[in-house]
Amino acid sequence: MSASRIALSQVAEPVDVSPLRARVAGEVVLPGDESWDAARQAWNTAVDQQPEAVVYAESADDVVEVVRFARAHGLRIAPQGTGHGASALSTEGTILLKTSRMRGVEIDPVARRARAEAGALWIEVVEPAAEHGLVALHGSSPDVGVVGYTLGGGMGWLARHYGLATNSVLAVEIVTADGRFVRADRENEPDLFWAVRGGGGSFGIVTAIEFALYPLMEVYAGWLMWPLERAQEVLTAWREWVRNVPDTITSVGRMLQIPPLPQIPEPLRGRSFVVVEVAFMGGEEDGAELVRPLRELGPAMDTVATMPAKALSRLHQDPEDPSPGVGDGMLLSDLTPEAIESIVAVAGADTQSPLVSLEFRHTGGALAKASPGNGALASLAGEFAMFGVGIAMAPEVVAAIEERIDAIFERLAPWEAGRYLNFTEGKRGKVSFYPEQSYHRLRRIRAKYDPQDLFRANHPIAH
Repeated sequence: MSASRIALSQVAEPVDVSPLRARVAGEVVLPGDESWDAARQAWNTAVDQQPEAVVYAESADDVVEVVRFARAHGLRIAPQGTGHGASALSTEGTILLKTSRMRGVEIDPVARRARAEAGALWIEVVEPAAEHGLVALHGSSPDVGVVGYTLGGGMGWLARHYGLATNSVLAVEIVTADGRFVRADRENEPDLFWAVRGGGGSFGIVTAIEFALYPLMEVYAGWLMWPLERAQEVLTAWREWVRNVPDTITSVGRMLQIPPLPQIPEPLRGRSFVVVEVAFMGGEEDGAELVRPLRELGPAMDTVATMPAKALSRLHQDPEDPSPGVGDGMLLSDLTPEAIESIVAVAGADTQSPLVSLEFRHTGGALAKASPGNGALASLAGEFAMFGVGIAMAPEVVAAIEERIDAIFERLAPWEAGRYLNFTEGKRGKVSFYPEQSYHRLRRIRAKYDPQDLFRANHPIAH
């Protein structure tokens, strides 16, 4: 096959991509090119993406040209910033449109808003915003893409107070399936603006978003760690503790098995813990009083202290380099003693669990409130969000991780309250992300804006 022609399953004849190369400023990479494997790689290196071509867009103009080309030649398009959610994405017959070179970020400290292009990472927003005493509703890892995270909802350390990040979006710049570049907000294209805020990537290719920033200089945050053998005791106590905490505190209960890697500090390397991570939007005196019941459990390590608010982007200690992983998650109506006992039985100490992390994020607060101005994902059901993940270094390890996650899903089925887009990477049964009325509205909007099913999303809205 020549470098300028690709075979497609959806069309009778190969597609000549040379006109596209001439029409975009960015790079077009094809199978057989030296950079092909690097171009098609997702952040999760366990994902084997096989698109028909990869385009690195340099601007919204490039995105418009790719949309027009794909539409004219019977191809589909999958936009991708970092590829964090790629495990649920199908790329056959698709142009993989990478926005990683579109990295512009603007901070308006007076209006308390930011604009980020489609390839911007959260750390590229967090640090300049912090210079003005402002924070964004970022996630738990600094290298996650702003746009993909936000389109899927966005649940970070300030979420119980401010809600999902998607509902702090003020405007979206987006290329629609008919090749139009539009700015969608509450007054212009209001249906489209509603749909993309939590509806994922089924409605167009977002080239930039504008969103609110919030004043916050410092937080009282950190980790409390105990040996994993105390998981049932600690998680049960943590669950009772969160019943009465204010919305200004967000926390995670976590079972963590730290790999024996040389870059990990010696006191933690190769050890297993039950961890409570906390982030409080207040001062040390009030924070210490709130955390006191957890400290009375006698943690082996305690890092909770006053820190700059920007440090929250690395509080969860997610890996920042591409790595192979298998994971999945669900929302839970509760985390009862029976539920905790069940998960400890399949993922606690002495179970030979292949999971590196099994976490439970406390939700509720603003996350549970569906305000009238919110988007398609107006709120989250339940009181906790679960996510389990393992490092998939070999095929047999993948199978073991999948089996263990299946077992956890089975144990927690009595408390399942639906799914959350950004925590859903597997395909276990029928997945419900939205209330029925919202889903039907999303389908109508999808039919209006993408009637030919041009755009691929990791969690698509059906026609």
